[in-house]
Amino acid sequence: MLKVGEYVIYQEQVCQIKEQKINEFTHLESFILVPITDLSLKVNVPIDNPNIKTLMTKKEIENLLARIPSIPLIEIDDKQLESEYKKLFHSGNKEDLVKIIKTTYRRNQARINNNKKTSEKDTHYFTLAENLLYSEIAVILGISLEEAKEYVLKNVQN
Repeated sequence: MLKVGEYVIYQEQVCQIKEQKINEFTHLESFILVPITDLSLKVNVPIDNPNIKTLMTKKEIENLLARIPSIPLIEIDDKQLESEYKKLFHSGNKEDLVKIIKTTYRRNQARINNNKKTSEKDTHYFTLAENLLYSEIAVILGISLEEAKEYVLKNVQN
């Protein structure tokens, strides 16, 4: 059972459970969630909402980092790429976030190497996936977002 003070993922954001109370409109027991990226926002969510997900454990982070080199890139036609990015981003699977990060990074690097502008679509999904993954790691390890990114880069086995 989740408790006040714990962190969860809700709607692709890491949130802290700030309060548990009865919703005055629905009369259901609810959590008040506050996204770590916008402390002014409060979201009232029924406690049994299936979209509330628990964070990874430190062991799960280590396992994910060990698997990163073997996680494949997304190999799909450019016309279907954005649809695939959306599907993977909303899947809740951390490996899917890594697929997005690896694919968008490589695609943009290839464009840079060919003296072309980076793709807005790739940059957008790269940022979304990175922010979600690194914010979760940052909360779990008690470090900043930038330190989480450095931690991942340092610990990925090539």
